Amino acid sequence: MNDKYRFMRALRPFSFGVAIATCLIGITAAWHEGVLLPLNALLVLAGGLLLQAGVNLINDYADLEQPGRNLSGLDRACILRNFRIGLGCFLLATPIGFYLIIDRTLGLAPLFLLGLVGALGYTLNPVNYKARGLAVVLVFWLMGVLMVAGSHVAAGGELDPDIIALSVPVSLLVSLLLLSNELRDYESDRSRGLRTLTVRSGYSRARSFYYLLLGLTLIVTLALWGAELITRPWVLIAAIPLALRPLKYLTRPAAERRPLTPATGQLVMGYGLLFCLSV
Repeated sequence: MNDKYRFMRALRPFSFGVAIATCLIGITAAWHEGVLLPLNALLVLAGGLLLQAGVNLINDYADLEQPGRNLSGLDRACILRNFRIGLGCFLLATPIGFYLIIDRTLGLAPLFLLGLVGALGYTLNPVNYKARGLAVVLVFWLMGVLMVAGSHVAAGGELDPDIIALSVPVSLLVSLLLLSNELRDYESDRSRGLRTLTVRSGYSRARSFYYLLLGLTLIVTLALWGAELITRPWVLIAAIPLALRPLKYLTRPAAERRPLTPATGQLVMGYGLLFCLSV
């Protein structure tokens, strides 16, 4: 059996930092505004983690439909099992979404629906925006901005320009995590004919884009400090070692590049938690 289809590998726990970080930023902002609803905050975190798990578990389903893909019977069974559990995660998240919409505002409905459609369309045909080279761009909005803004509203806040601005740095890092995944799998994706952004642009340009996203995160963070939307920027100095660690893997050959994505995931999680302390 291909190891990538094992449940824990397919679950990709390192990526849970995305859901935790984005949800907590929205929740923390609501707390600072004095409008936090504790039960809603817990439900937001639970729903975010379920959606992240669902996205991860359905990720390999497209492999079943890929021409020339040599899959054993056990591989197919594992993919289908993971897919069904992933759909189960979406189903479990649905009543949470309904409760939050009823409790807070119908305005959450289009946000939740867009997030769900985006999650299902990540690798599933006919959308499969990962194979169309759009994943790095779309997750900035779907798993970044919308997650932070939606969490903020669901936890008791209001949708306003400040929360959108606060969502930008971590959203850039969410895109960075997706890009790290494409960089890690560049050679295998290219050999399989999977047209990710990295395959389309080439490894060198995609690596430069990685540096660019990291630099933009710093610039936007400083801009938020200048706008007084974050008041303790020095807390984020602790994220510098987390930002430097993935860089050493970018120039390594494919066989030594595996830690790139988990290291980037740790950066997303660490930065997100520190960002909450800086607001």
